[in-house]
Amino acid sequence: MSSIPELPGVPVPRQSEQEQWLKAHVAHLCHLDHQRSFPGAQPVSFTTKHLEKLENQDFWVCEKSDGIRVLFLIATDSASGDQSVYIIDRHNSYREIHGMFFPHHEDPRRPLGNTIVDGELVLDVDPQTKKETLRFLAFDCLVVDGQNVMPRPLDKRYGRLKCWFYKPYAKMIEDHPHVATGHPLQYVLLSSFCFLSSSTALIFRIKVKEITFSYHIDKVFTVDIPALQHGTDGLIYTCVSTPYSPGTDQNILKWKPPIENSIDFKLVLRFPPSKEDPEKPDFYAKPLFLLHVWCGDERGKPNYEEYDTMYVDDEEWEKMKLTGEQIDDRIVEVHWDPEISGWRMMRFRDDKPTGNHKTTVQSIISSIADGVEKEALLARSNAIRNAWKARQGQQPQAQQAPTRPHAPPPSIPPQIPPSAQPMRRAQQGSYPPVDYHYGPLASSPWSKVSGPAVIAGVKR
Repeated sequence: MSSIPELPGVPVPRQSEQEQWLKAHVAHLCHLDHQRSFPGAQPVSFTTKHLEKLENQDFWVCEKSDGIRVLFLIATDSASGDQSVYIIDRHNSYREIHGMFFPHHEDPRRPLGNTIVDGELVLDVDPQTKKETLRFLAFDCLVVDGQNVMPRPLDKRYGRLKCWFYKPYAKMIEDHPHVATGHPLQYVLLSSFCFLSSSTALIFRIKVKEITFSYHIDKVFTVDIPALQHGTDGLIYTCVSTPYSPGTDQNILKWKPPIENSIDFKLVLRFPPSKEDPEKPDFYAKPLFLLHVWCGDERGKPNYEEYDTMYVDDEEWEKMKLTGEQIDDRIVEVHWDPEISGWRMMRFRDDKPTGNHKTTVQSIISSIADGVEKEALLARSNAIRNAWKARQGQQPQAQQAPTRPHAPPPSIPPQIPPSAQPMRRAQQGSYPPVDYHYGPLASSPWSKVSGPAVIAGVKR
């Protein structure tokens, strides 16, 4: 599991006039009628039905980086030419990045106008020196130099990203490395800069992510991924012909090996009753680790319902206590372990404001039960390529591999209502079932709110 980098920059105070202006500014640039949530597009989980979609439509593919999803905002005052740079995280919070300048693509003496770029912050680790480099990998754009490009197809947006946003900036750093002389933040190497954090100076580099045709996944697996210095956990397919759509986008597909699919829940601890006094919880015993699914906001606050439990053995529990960190009421990423037929913890995801919505959980579990293995994806590449070429009026390539998995995927049972029987562990073999059991969250005397915040030095 790769490290999740810390977000750089100076936080813009929540509910401040500056934040309100920035959110209104972004909503205006993106032609959105609201400013409540993160305006980035979100993928759906890949299932067998999407193989046919890859044949019927043109998609580009790249590796799915294991980092923090952010939007990169360049806010430029057209009158004064002043330029400010921010990153927007999935909490829809803003952080200002000082010490950067982005030149205009036509005249490098002018500032680039209002721009919003989509990307991922990753922490690269040099395999030889172990040196860490914080990097922003840009892969799409919403607005460039004041022009909203969201309605345009991906190939046009990607072209603007490279030619209008990245190339002028990279050339400026290559040709004029002295531009930061005397500035509190110093540029280093190509397309990078240093900023001061609370501890040490980190190197922040910008790079445009390499994207290729959907039928070239063999190259992604054998060439692109092995060359990475950061973690990766699958592939991202993006339809070439469709516009950029904030929120869940059915034309952006997130592929992972079925067994590696993960879900974000809110972790809630429930402690057993004390032997001495059954009316009080035993905070020294190992609790029950409940996973709560996010059901949307209710009156401005996240609404959760109990979904399932997370398996934690005694050794894991002792290690958790030794960290001294808060465990309760945090977003936790889990994966399905077929050996125990239960959810196992991967890591805490403090970079995410909520767990996955219950509809997303349904999609991910369907992706696990009806997932596509790497071999089946590779085997379908020739058919995807032939279909792509046929749409362009070119001759298809000779068949070199089977185009379908040898065995059909397991069928997905219909969803049962909340009042039906509880989740069945044995269903779908060792995969999690696709049944759902949403119900009201019952009150419990063993929760964090009814007990002390710290027990034996451990924050709850």
